[in-house]
Amino acid sequence: MAPRTKAARQSVSAKCPVCKGTGEVPITVRVGRKRRPVGQQNGYCLRCLGTGEAPTD
Repeated sequence: MAPRTKAARQSVSAKCPVCKGTGEVPITVRVGRKRRPVGQQNGYCLRCLGTGEAPTD
């Protein structure tokens, strides 16, 4: 009889509330001396560091 193996558990992690699980957030791009906003670009979510999973604080 073959030894039993434990089934791998798949942990269901919660999505990050800031980035909604994508790992990216919009960052405003500013230019000039008056720091006028000219657009947006994607940046890493600093709460989950781009993983999309809620941190375990």
